[in-house]
Amino acid sequence: MSVVRIRTRDEILRVAAELFTRYGFKGTSLHDIAAEVGCSKATLLYHFAHKDAILLALIEPARQSLIDLVARLAGVDDKGVRDAAIEGFVDLVLRYRREVALIYDVTPQFLQEPAFDRVRELTDALVAGFAGRSADLADQTAAKVLLAGIAAVVIDDKRDEGELRPALVVVARRALIPGKD
Repeated sequence: MSVVRIRTRDEILRVAAELFTRYGFKGTSLHDIAAEVGCSKATLLYHFAHKDAILLALIEPARQSLIDLVARLAGVDDKGVRDAAIEGFVDLVLRYRREVALIYDVTPQFLQEPAFDRVRELTDALVAGFAGRSADLADQTAAKVLLAGIAAVVIDDKRDEGELRPALVVVARRALIPGKD
């Protein structure tokens, strides 16, 4: 791929992220993205077959970090997995705030697409880590509530990472690890 094509692809992703953040995924068309980039819709479609492909490209770094986190958790014993999952997930969502917001913005039907199959598997592994690998329904439900709650707070609360991270970790530990702050 030539340097010009790489720059155009990167510019499409940068502009799409801005427009998705400003107007939402559903509120942004391919035409809007192309117009803002200053290219034709055909040029945009050369780089990305459809709008979903742009979203997938935008969230790919976060997805890869989730893969890495789940791999790290696989090597942690049952006693330490909750704490490792809490710390790792809080760090991940703080690092990828924009991407997490984009995922929350898309319709539930989109999240059922085959492209998200692996993300659902990874999320299930993260739930298991938050639940301390417990099969208990209450532990698993608490894990899901905490994962969703942490993501929602990170999207909504614009405080800097240094201030927000300790509070999120303490709240998750209080909820999931009895007697540990």
